[in-house]
Amino acid sequence: MTFYRKAAACAGAGSAAMFLTVSLSVPAAAHGSMTDPVSRVSACYAEGVESPQSAACKAAVAASGKQAFYDWNAVNIANAAGRSKQIIPDGKLCSAANEKYRGLDLPRADWPSTKMSAGGHTFHYKGTAPHKGSFALYITKDSYDPTKPLKWSDLEAKPFVEVADPKMENGDYVFRGDVPARSYRADRRPRHAPPCPHPSTTPCATRPAHPPDPPSPR
Repeated sequence: MTFYRKAAACAGAGSAAMFLTVSLSVPAAAHGSMTDPVSRVSACYAEGVESPQSAACKAAVAASGKQAFYDWNAVNIANAAGRSKQIIPDGKLCSAANEKYRGLDLPRADWPSTKMSAGGHTFHYKGTAPHKGSFALYITKDSYDPTKPLKWSDLEAKPFVEVADPKMENGDYVFRGDVPARSYRADRRPRHAPPCPHPSTTPCATRPAHPPDPPSPR
């Protein structure tokens, strides 16, 4: 049987954060996660579930358990049918209100993130069960505080990228979009981030390794 499933992902972009919704007609199996910018679950899986490196991923694994990160490609909710805001409450956006992934909702300023600048960017979403569907990317407002639970009101009202049926390249959905400029907040910059060449406009952070291929079913 085929179901319409909505996937969710929170990705770091320096001092800002991005929230991705993906609507796909897929089997009940999981179907992937954002890798550029890297999602929280993808980053922690890439670090190594048994011995994550970053403080944020260590805390997330402690909160959710290891299996949640071995199942990194399953952060989704069935039959959302455009009702994400009604189904997913504030503070649960990154887990898609799935208790299994509660560690992804931890409010922290040190989540692994991707160095990005305002302007054109090529986005990658690892698709482990490719199907046609649509993608929408939202970015947080300048007022967003990553040390507090992420709320719907922290996001800009409209997505800055919307795309239907993007192309597949080497197992990734690939699409282009223009990243909005965000104000730089020194107090919200991850401690591990390198200096910013243009701190007034460019959020900076390190980019973790690309997640390896998904593991065999457990």
